[in-house]
Amino acid sequence: MSWNKVEGNWNQFKGKVKEKWGELTDDELDQIAGKRDILIGKIQEKYGIAEDEAEKRIKEFEKELS
Repeated sequence: MSWNKVEGNWNQFKGKVKEKWGELTDDELDQIAGKRDILIGKIQEKYGIAEDEAEKRIKEFEKELS
C-alpha cells in the first residue's frame, strides 16, 4: 500500500497505528498527521530503536495494511 493513501486518510488509519504502537499518545498521532518521517521519529523516540529498525517496522506495517 502506498503511504500516500495512509496520509490522505489519516483519521481512518490512526487507530491501526495506535494498535501497532500503543505507546504513541493521541496528541502525538495528531502531530504525525500521516507524515511517514514524523512517525518514524516518534517510533524511534518512544521505543528507543534506531532509524533503520523503525523504517523496517513501518514497512512491515504497510504490508499488513495491503
